[in-house]
Formats: sequence, C-alpha cells, structure tokens
Amino acid sequence: MAKLGSLLLRTVMLLIVISFSAALADISRSSFPEDFIFGAGSSAYQSEGASLADGRGPSVWDTFTHINPDKISDQSNGDVANDFYHRYKEDIQMMKKIGLDSFRFSISWSRILPNGKISGGVNSIAVKFYNNLINELLSNGIKPLVTLLHYDTPQALEDEYTSWLSPKIVNDYLEYSNFCFKTFGDRVKFWVTMNEPNGLCINGYNNGIMAPGRCSNYIGNCSSGHSATEPYIAAHHMLLAHAATVRLYRVKYQPYQKGTIGITIISPWFIPKYSTPASRRAANRSLEFFFGWFAHPITYGDYSQIIKSTVGERLPKFTKAQSKLLTGSLDFLGLNYYTSFYAEDVTFSNYSVEQSYDADIQAIFTSYKNKTPIGTPTASSWLFICPKGIRDILFYIKEKYNNPPIYITENGMPDANNSSLSIKEALKDIMRIRYHQDHLSNLLEAIKDGVNVKGYYIWSYMDDFEWSNGYTLRFGLIFIDFKNNLQRYLKYSAYWLKMFLHKNPINII
Repeated sequence: MAKLGSLLLRTVMLLIVISFSAALADISRSSFPEDFIFGAGSSAYQSEGASLADGRGPSVWDTFTHINPDKISDQSNGDVANDFYHRYKEDIQMMKKIGLDSFRFSISWSRILPNGKISGGVNSIAVKFYNNLINELLSNGIKPLVTLLHYDTPQALEDEYTSWLSPKIVNDYLEYSNFCFKTFGDRVKFWVTMNEPNGLCINGYNNGIMAPGRCSNYIGNCSSGHSATEPYIAAHHMLLAHAATVRLYRVKYQPYQKGTIGITIISPWFIPKYSTPASRRAANRSLEFFFGWFAHPITYGDYSQIIKSTVGERLPKFTKAQSKLLTGSLDFLGLNYYTSFYAEDVTFSNYSVEQSYDADIQAIFTSYKNKTPIGTPTASSWLFICPKGIRDILFYIKEKYNNPPIYITENGMPDANNSSLSIKEALKDIMRIRYHQDHLSNLLEAIKDGVNVKGYYIWSYMDDFEWSNGYTLRFGLIFIDFKNNLQRYLKYSAYWLKMFLHKNPINII
C-alpha cells in the first residue's frame, strides 16, 4: 500500500508539472541540436563535506568560515554540506532517474594534495574517491565535466605565499592539473581550469566577502588586503596558470585523451539605465570589467584597452611570450549567467585616494528603474529573473570574442530556506521551472541566431552550501533536508526536467 501511495503521489506531481510546463513553453529536448548536452552542477566545498576525512587538507574556505563565521549569513560552513563524499552513489542514481547527460563537479585540490604541492605528497584515498566517482558516473551513462578549481585554493599555499598573489602558484597549479590529467583524463573529456576566476578576484580580493577575505579597510571588514591592486594581481596569476595548463593539456594529453578544455566566467548582462551616451558607456565598461577581464586576454592575448587605460600602472603586464600563450587558450568557454542589471554612469568622489576594482568600473548597478524591478524578484537580493539577458550576452560573446563553443555551466535561481514550510510544500518550486524554461527559450533563440552553444548545466543539482549565504538559499533540483539526516527529495523542477528530457513524459513515472 505504501508503494502504491508513493507512486500515486509521484504521478500526481508529474501531471501537475506536465500541465504547468506545457502552458509555459512549447520547447523540449528535441528542440535543441542532437548533440546538445543537458546537465547539472556542484562543487567540492559546497557539496562534498567530509572536511576532516581521509587525509584531506584544509582549503581557504575551511579557514574563512571558521575564522569569520559572521561573514556567512547563518554562520555555517561546508564541514558536512550534503555529504556527497559518502553518498555519491545514491546521488548518481537520482541523476540517472532524472536523465542527465552530464554532471559537473570540481576536484578538491586540498583533498588530492593536502599541502597543495606534489612534493608534499598525494592523498591516495582522495584519488580513489574521484576515480570511483568518475567510474560510477560513466557506468550510469553520465559524462563528467570536471572543474579543477572552484574557489577552494589549498590553505597551505595561502599560508606559504598568499596563494594567487604570488607567481609561485602558477607552477603549483600546473603540477596539480598535470596530476589530474594524468590520473583521470583517460575518462574525463571535459575540463574547466577555473570556475569564476573573476568572481574569486572580486569577492576574495576586492570586497573580502569570500575567501581568502582580503580588502582595503575603506571597502570592508578585512584584516589585510589592497582593493586597488590585489584583484588585478590575483587575476593576472590566474590567467597565467590557466594558459600554462591549457598548453600542457594540449601538448601532453589531448592528442591521445581526445578531451577538451576551457574556463568558466561569470557575468550578468548590463543594460544602460538611461538612454544616454554615459549610460551606454557604463554598461559597456561593466561588461569589459566583468566578462572581458578574462575573456579578452584568453581570446586576444592582452587586457582590453578600457581596462588598461582605466587601471593604468596598477594593472600587471604580460610579456610577449605570455601573451602568445594566452591567445586562444580555450577549446570552449563556460558562461555562468544568473541575472541582469541596469548600469548607471557615476564619478566617485575622492577617486584618486580610495581606488578599488569597484571604483574603476565607474558605474552603479541596480535592479530597479523608476521603482520598477528589472525582472521578477527571488529570495536573493541581487538575483532578479531576466531570461532575455542570457540571449543578449551570448550574442555579445559571439560578436566580440569570435563565437567560441559555449557551455552554460551555471544557470539557476534560489528559493529561501523556509523552515516554516513542510517538505511537501518546499518541493513545489514552480518558479524554478518557469526560470529554466524561459532561459532555455532564449538560449534556443541565441542558437538560431548562430551562437555556438553546446550545452546547459543547471545550478545546482542539490541544495548546498551557498558561500556567504550558507544554507539560507536553496538552488537545487534536489531538496536536502538538513535537519533530518540529509535526506534527498526530488523537487517539482526535477520532475519537470525529467519530462523535458524524455519524449514521452506519461511513460517515465
């Protein structure tokens, strides 16, 4: 009887989702190119947990959350997270049930190399875990897309030489990447060198709200840092590490492993707040400082002229050899898109004294114009639902950066972690279904316009630790009951995606 009741509940849920989504959009998997990849994503620190298990070394996020709990909304950390480390087989079975083509995850550098370096010793238990994870995915018909760095730099390297502020990290990152290619590359065919390096530089070195938590004292509450220079220094070393790693992979591994390698950049779309030349320049400047900061050197071998002229002597310079190494250093580009902003031109007072990355953009970003929101609000103060922005930024990339193959490596929206809701009510994430359908509709229009989009990954596969928001926001297709043994439940959006990915939804219950 219990089995029958569960089946009836799933049937009712799926029929509700079918009815709702059919009214929203007339698109399905078959609307997209045959080889188009649909997946969902996670990252090591946000989902693995097991922070002290089996020889793992600490990352900067372990240190940051334990020393600065006040910088996390609920004063939480990723010590346990979703316990993906111990429950990955269960989670992969749910991926298979939904019908994902691919799963994006990151390798924890400090789990593989507890001291950050090959010379400090390799953690064989960690190697076994990632081998088992990759094999389990493949045995269930799910392609792994692996990110080598997703914010969680080893604390050992931060202690030794302040990690990304030192050129020493380029070689250490290269050795770590080489080990991963050599160990896992026979099965992994999609590699991302770094996730959101621009986000790491902005939030870790400009405003200090994320690890390693550095900023000037006139920007935020940080014990050390320099917001006028450190974001650019860290970015410079990340770009050099990326380029060296891509060359290594292309020369040493790609000829016989037959994989591809790229980088993931996060960027909103920026809309001029007013129909004025100044607002249009502000929107363009914002795109250059967010997206172009990394995309321009990787495509053309140097920073854009706007960044060079604005930042001046504070901006590090590439040698001719470095520029050559950077040019074209990607097989594909990963784009993380969540929302759009209005950009308004601004001239900061005291600008020559209180310099920072933010001040360099000379723009204010808002989600309102004349008290009207740019899109539907969500549980996050910065994320308003703006589906057309994904089409606009994709077309911008096509026109400005030689139309590279693009994977949407993150796209998603949060619900509040509302403890007053029953689990049954919390699973009814209808807004999330609308969000993804509307973004996929605009994505399809971009493809029809000639943008070379190859795949779409939902963020996130499961509710998880959302950095400075802790567990206050839920982005997942899978509901995690953080109060009751981390039980997993498919949300309505998971059933919608299951329906979307199958030709005959009535027969997939």
